[in-house]
Amino acid sequence: MKTMGFCQKFILGLVFGCASLVGSVHANAGGPAWDKAPDKTTDMAALQNGAKLFVNYCLNCHSAAFQRYTRLQDIGLTAQQIKDNLLVTNGKFGETMKAAIDPQQAKAWFGVNPPDLTLIARSRAGANGTGADYLYTYMRTFYRDPSKPTGWNNVAFPNVAMPHALWELQGERKPVFADVEQHGVKTQVLKGWEQVTPGTMAPAQYDQAIADLVGYLQWMGEPVQNTRVKLGIWVLLFLSVLTFFTWRLNAAYWKDIK
Repeated sequence: MKTMGFCQKFILGLVFGCASLVGSVHANAGGPAWDKAPDKTTDMAALQNGAKLFVNYCLNCHSAAFQRYTRLQDIGLTAQQIKDNLLVTNGKFGETMKAAIDPQQAKAWFGVNPPDLTLIARSRAGANGTGADYLYTYMRTFYRDPSKPTGWNNVAFPNVAMPHALWELQGERKPVFADVEQHGVKTQVLKGWEQVTPGTMAPAQYDQAIADLVGYLQWMGEPVQNTRVKLGIWVLLFLSVLTFFTWRLNAAYWKDIK
């Protein structure tokens, strides 16, 4: 009886644990919908612009510790272009892309160390979309919030410790919310944005720049992705032809055997 009681408790605990996990997954799946990110992984000009934005605005705080500067030649940049335009830190051409900021200073300023961005586009996928969709939404939903230490907040990532690094390009915006009732519960839904002060880019230009940046982050997470896809298509075609000839050979071999 004692063994049976223990098993029952274990099973009940497992069931409730799974239920809690499912509930947390559904809770995390909530929040504002993510905008669909344009696919820029095959656009060399967009990837080059994204690399420039990454180096100028992201690499100050975030590293890409698994990406070497030499790899940028795969998106059409020459070694000299990389050395002249993208080696803005003390790094060398053959080294990985390390942040310019001191990790201890970063933790003191932001409360946490800024994460490495090499695989950020692959690690942020969720129920609302891909990692690229999340990043595309995240970088376009900052707004001023004087109550936060950095003076900024984010709709896609509430209470984020990161300030809006590209605010001069986008300008300052204010989210406009609408009160709606869902399942008997009143909640606020994002309706749109009100431009408070203009940026150096028009809204459409800023969205295009963020699409380029996200495209570069996607490419950086797996630089051989496009090659893998192309190779995979040829492999499937080869297997299809091989299957056809194998089928006909099998039919010819067994045709006289009843």
